[in-house]
Amino acid sequence: MIESLPLFHRLSGRPVVVTGDGEAADAKRRLVERAGGRVVQDLAEGMAAGARIAFIAQEDETAAQADVARARAAGMLVNAPDRPALCDFTVPSILDRTPVLLAIGTGGASAGLAKQLRLRLEALLPQSLGVLASALLAARPALRARFPDAGERRRALDAALGQGCALDPLEDAGAERVAEWLAHAPQAPRAPVEITLRSADPEDLTLREARLLGSADLIVHEAEVPPAVLDRARADAARQLSGADEQSFEMHRGLVVTLRFPDANRD
Repeated sequence: MIESLPLFHRLSGRPVVVTGDGEAADAKRRLVERAGGRVVQDLAEGMAAGARIAFIAQEDETAAQADVARARAAGMLVNAPDRPALCDFTVPSILDRTPVLLAIGTGGASAGLAKQLRLRLEALLPQSLGVLASALLAARPALRARFPDAGERRRALDAALGQGCALDPLEDAGAERVAEWLAHAPQAPRAPVEITLRSADPEDLTLREARLLGSADLIVHEAEVPPAVLDRARADAARQLSGADEQSFEMHRGLVVTLRFPDANRD
């Protein structure tokens, strides 16, 4: 189970309370302004303005606890820097390739670890990643015309964005190839696929198997398949136990992936 639900919240033009002085408060003000939010430094003023998020950064513990209680009573979600017990949400380390954003969080366990992971990823992800995302957005009408079915559209994109493929996001030239790819994009195959697991460890999935799980519209699985493996599938992919209704599997319009657990691992 994940401990927090990652969300991207649009703040442009909206009031956000940031109280307190010092380095922590200044950092949160810069963050809110970077996201286009309107910083309100007085809690009462923020309540009157309809703020829904508050960063309570007072250094005094008693004052911080009191303002956290007031903000929550007003219906705000609260973050209190360096006070995880008072936080409704944590602030991730952000990798910016606008409009692509990667948020790396540790649930408040270690901001240093999140930062180092971001720095590693900074070296891996090209600046052109945001340009590719913008090109795909601009091509959305043409993409829908080429692939009217949403499942087919998603599978075609999955194939194109794979490692070494036409629109590989880790290659700088990906954005320049969008129009050419779209003009010649083949229909993605959707014949049913069967995968027999080698173990209960999802790390034992091959790259191809992981891609298939990530693209599947329906996961048919035996009861012994562990949740850790099923978690590698798309969150919105339908799931069904094998043997429940085989005819419905065959009639499914999307990509059906069947997961089997090896007999040797059954007790």
